[in-house]
Amino acid sequence: MKRFFKKYQKLHIWLLTCLALLGLFVLTRNNRTWMNALTQHFTEPLKRAVASLTYQVEWSVAELLYCTAVLAGVIWLAHSVRLLITEKDRWHILYGRLLGLVCTGLTIYVGLTLLWGVNYYTDSFQDLSGIRGRGATVEELTELTERFAQGVIDTYDEVQRDENGLFAVPREEIFAAGTDVYENLYEEFPFLRLEDRKPKALVYSEIFSIMDFTGFFFPFTGEANLNVHSPAMYLPTTIVHEMAHLRGIASEQECNFLAVVGATRSDEAAYRYAGWLFGYVYLGNALYGADRDAWAAIRATIPEEVVADLRYHSAYWAAYEGPVSQAASNAYDSFLKGYGDEDGIQSYGTVVDMLIAYYLD
Repeated sequence: MKRFFKKYQKLHIWLLTCLALLGLFVLTRNNRTWMNALTQHFTEPLKRAVASLTYQVEWSVAELLYCTAVLAGVIWLAHSVRLLITEKDRWHILYGRLLGLVCTGLTIYVGLTLLWGVNYYTDSFQDLSGIRGRGATVEELTELTERFAQGVIDTYDEVQRDENGLFAVPREEIFAAGTDVYENLYEEFPFLRLEDRKPKALVYSEIFSIMDFTGFFFPFTGEANLNVHSPAMYLPTTIVHEMAHLRGIASEQECNFLAVVGATRSDEAAYRYAGWLFGYVYLGNALYGADRDAWAAIRATIPEEVVADLRYHSAYWAAYEGPVSQAASNAYDSFLKGYGDEDGIQSYGTVVDMLIAYYLD
């Protein structure tokens, strides 16, 4: 037994080191001062330094790493099977291979925790901005839903549409405008100031549609990555959302709030339309549950072109519903809750509450 453990001594040290680092994080994560200092002076500057390198190329380095990881996994599995077939000491080999796999996974998780998990325990956007979401009366919810519906009505005919009347602004134009979208927010929210770079389109975007992802921020490379296979009408708000993550904002709900506010203030029509529509859908869903008649009255004012956009969007994602998308959503929801984001990805309340506080107060 002593010989056995000595043989795998390095793997055991590796395992214990990973567990010790995760344990240290668990013990210190609720110390807001430490977490703020760690992100402000180390992890955020590190991610931006890495991003200055990864943005030297137009393609997604994160996507390349994912593809490399899949290929490496296939090679590892094939090599493991060969060893188990040809070597006599099968159980020791199996133990070493599996332990190495566990250590590799834990190392990636430790890196993810350091580069991103800590952000869930720092000052949030609500802390820094002073905008605290609050509940609303049905009358207030109706008022704000009407305001956003009017914003949709005012902007839907400003965007390019195809022969079927559907949103048809070229994705290239949307991407190009993304680097300036936060400019109109800096005066009100100076802590958001950051030099933005053009987001990256994913080559294998349809795979991310299967997993129910419109985009993601990859902390190891500092990149905002976007699904360009899904309908483009929400691409502007997705870009604003992912760029909020670039600024160290971890909460999905706060990033969605910024997606609405940032997009509606944009100088680009496609962004304004997407922002008003994105906010209207959030508010409309909340109003539907509170007062269906009030919702129906506002819904009747929405132009048919907008309704067609929404139906096209819904039909696209319905086609990809299945066990893979559900499993991916459940996994991401568990990931968020594991870092203390109790709302997960299904909460509409936080975004609506923040919109109520911001626009009505």
